[in-house]
Amino acid sequence: MVALILGLLFCVGVAMVVVGLVAVPARRQGRDVLTPKGEQVLTRVLEKGATDDEPTTAGTDPAAPPTSRAG
Repeated sequence: MVALILGLLFCVGVAMVVVGLVAVPARRQGRDVLTPKGEQVLTRVLEKGATDDEPTTAGTDPAAPPTSRAG
């Protein structure tokens, strides 16, 4: 089990080194890290995440007064 965890940590470390060697210099030179399609996907995910943070009103009576959660 310990060998498995150490192997996974090693793989994560190698992946971080590869990203550091490829993405960081490219970003410093002004190149985008993501492709245009990747940027679109990221934008959609961020927009969906922003709407998921809002509270839902499912199962509530629209005529009922809003309740406070303070306290």
